[in-house]
Order: sequence, then C-alpha cells, then structure tokens
Amino acid sequence: MKKILVANRGEIALRVMKSAREMGIQTVAVYSEADRNSPHVKYADEAVLLGPPPSNQSYLLADKIIEVCKELEVDGIHPGYGFLSENAEFADKVEKAGITFIGPSSDSMRIMGDKLSAKEAAKKFDIPLVPGTEGAITDVEAAKKISKEIGFPILIKASAGGGGKGMRIVHDASEFEEQMKLAVSEAKSAFGNGAVFIEKYVTSPRHIEIQVLCDKHGNQVHLFERECSIQRRHQKVVEEAPSSVLTPELREKMGQTALDVARSCDYIGAGTVEFILDEKMNYYFLEMNTRLQVEHPVTEMITNVDLVKEQIRVARNEKLSFSQDDLEILGHAIEVRVYAENARENFLPDIGKLKAYQRPHGTGIRVDDGFEEGMDIPIYYDPMISKLVTYGKDRDEARLRMIRACEDYVISGVETTLSFGKYVMEHPQFISGDFDTHFVEKHFEPRSLDYSDQEEEEVAAMVVAYLLESQKGRGVAPSGQRTKASPWKRNRTQ
Repeated sequence: MKKILVANRGEIALRVMKSAREMGIQTVAVYSEADRNSPHVKYADEAVLLGPPPSNQSYLLADKIIEVCKELEVDGIHPGYGFLSENAEFADKVEKAGITFIGPSSDSMRIMGDKLSAKEAAKKFDIPLVPGTEGAITDVEAAKKISKEIGFPILIKASAGGGGKGMRIVHDASEFEEQMKLAVSEAKSAFGNGAVFIEKYVTSPRHIEIQVLCDKHGNQVHLFERECSIQRRHQKVVEEAPSSVLTPELREKMGQTALDVARSCDYIGAGTVEFILDEKMNYYFLEMNTRLQVEHPVTEMITNVDLVKEQIRVARNEKLSFSQDDLEILGHAIEVRVYAENARENFLPDIGKLKAYQRPHGTGIRVDDGFEEGMDIPIYYDPMISKLVTYGKDRDEARLRMIRACEDYVISGVETTLSFGKYVMEHPQFISGDFDTHFVEKHFEPRSLDYSDQEEEEVAAMVVAYLLESQKGRGVAPSGQRTKASPWKRNRTQ
C-alpha cells in the first residue's frame, strides 16, 4: 500500500495522514470549498476539491471519491469517522473498484449498523442485553402492553443510526403514544428509517466501551476500556481510560464479551463495542461502532499502540504483531472534546473566526486538531475544534494536567467547551469517580462558569489596586511582580 486517500476532513484526516507518513505511505486529501485552506489539505501529498461546502455535495460523494482514487492510482481509502465511514454501500463500491477499504467488511457494517440485527447476532454468543422487544415495533397499543411488562421507565430507540437521535425516555404509559410518534418521526428524518424498538431504561448508567482489534488471520485483542459517561444530548464530551470503577476481573470479562461481539459479525480491523453499566455493576451490550472512534487517543496513550497504523496493517493482510498478554494499562488518559459551543446556553453551537488560537504545550499533553489561527468555524459540519488529551502516571495527574491545559489553551472568536471541561475536572463527583451519564443534568450549573470569571475579575482588581497603591509616583511595578489575565478568561473576552 503506497498511497492512501483519506475520505474525511479536519482533525481526523490530519491524524490519519500523520500515521501514514510515518509508514512511508503517500496521502491524498479531499476537501470542500469551505475547507480549501484547512491543514489537512496542506499536509497531504495531493489534494482534490470535491465540491461546495454541504457534505452531500462534497464529503458524501462516494462515486466521485472513488473516481479520484482511480485517477491518482490510490491503493486504499481510510474513511475516518462520520461521513461515509459506516456506509456499507460505499465499502462495497470501494472493494469492487479494486481499492482496499481500511475498515471492516460491508457485511459486518450492515449487521452492527442496525441495532436490532446487532442484538440478534449478539444473542448467539449469550451476550447480556438490556430487556426489551425482540424486533421493531409499530403497533402503539402492543408497544404499550410490552412497556408495562418490561416496567417503566422505558427507552424508545431508533433501530438505525445513533448520536441520541430517534431516542425518547418514557416514564409512564400516559406519555407513551406521543413519545413514540416523536421517536419514529425523528428516526425517519435522520436516518430514512422509522423503525424503533423498546428497551428497559437503566436509570443511572455508566457508558463503558471496549476497543477491539482483529486481523484477517483469526487474531483478536481488546485494548481495555474507555469511560464515556460525561455526555450532553446523549453525545460524549469527556472520555477517559481506564474507567475508575472497573475491577481487573470485570475489565477482563467485558473485554472477552466485546471480542464475542466481534466474532458474532466476523469483524476485521479496529472497532468499539459499547456497553451500559448499572449501579450493581451489571453490564449490557449497547452497540458496536464499526470504525475508529473520536476518543481513540486515550486508548493509544495508555497502551502505546497507534490504532491507525494497526488499521492499515490489518488492511494490508498483516497479522497483529502483539497478543492480549502483551498489552497492559500504562497510566491514565483523559480527553476533552473542544467544541465551538456555548456551555452556558445549553451547548448551543457557535460559528465565527478563530481570532486567536494557541494550543497548550508541555509534558503529557496531546492536541488533535484541524484548525489554525484566522480560520473560520464553518456551519456545515460538526462543531468540534479539537480533541484535548492529557496523560499522567495516574488519574489525578491526568486530571490536574487537563485543568492546566484548559487554562493554557487560548481560543477567541467563538465560544468553546474549554470552561466546561475545566468545570468537570474540578467537580467533586468527577474527582471521586462517582458519576453517570446524567452528570450534566444533575451537576452542571452554567452560572458557575460566570462565578469563576467573576472571581478572576475580583482577584485581578485587588492585585491592580495593590500595585497602584504601593507604587504611587513610581510608574512601574516592583521587580518580580506582574499581572497576567488567565488564558481561560482571555478565551471568553477576546
């Protein structure tokens, strides 16, 4: 494999290209008109314009991407995540064109891409499932009856897709009909498929996922877990590895279950098996993501395994170079997704120009991004600016390092989730490890971000008053004394 096209944009495109370059592989970037000046376009050996900014006129043009591959004699396509990464038809077309798809087979995608077929496959291996309906359900009265048998609260979920869309929590029978109609409507709109099913709602769940890696020679390993319970709108914003609650015994048990899920669909490559964990430490299979995950860096940090390189090696038909016994957890890693969102306004997305953009530096800090100072945050795509990752010898060192990194990261021109990330790191529930997927609803108080800013302003005013009083008539501060606005404060005011 001498040349790879990355069918994606931004930070993940750049991330893949860097690993490919280290392997001596040339890269091809594709881009929309909105991303003409993006770092991934400049970094690639070759770059091709796909079309206007909307993704359905650029990054989702499967046939055009394959055409580009043929023209440039590309050997493989890495899809990143999002866009075409879990599109089974695209994977089929890539293979039929004689190009290697760096990911699982289209059959695996189809099985795991639909939650109902994924559950059906999992049953063959006695994988624990949340109590619920066997298949899609459309009869409202029958659904009500099943819900009463399962016991409220229940969850209505779209069979296709994810990201919290087509999902409704129902607390009693009186609201069931309305919530089911809403779930079906949203599922049709988001995924073109209105099929929904019912599950028992686990009231205080933790979201634990296991990274798996499988080659074409029957070798399979799991690379431990990631804790992804800090979420907003059912989407992850803070992840860490390992989880603070898993015992070694439970970790190994969940790891083996994840490998069973991979076996159930003859999985090849890097994938993630997601579980929910209840208060009694019972775990249930949720879904499998048949691609690289946004949060993969935390796994890389604690295992010293480059998952992108492993994806490429597997696609080249190479055997895994390590076994399960070779893997161990080394330290602790935390990731904060830095979104262009206003946490004070229910995480409302923001757009604008990055007037100032300075990454944090230092030991144990990693920033995966695809932006530079002066660039615009476009309205057409996901509002994530970067993934801020910190590593430490233990959880507390990684946490404290993340606080410092959030403070040192200077972004102005748009609102970001940096202040929220710092808030989470300093919250007693996060510090103790005693939290679940309802952290934001239970504990996050947007006003507290303003209180922090007010405290900074008061401290700054006191320092200035002291200096003015002590240096009347001198015009300069005494040697060794200076004032400096907090980078976190600058992030909001510039």
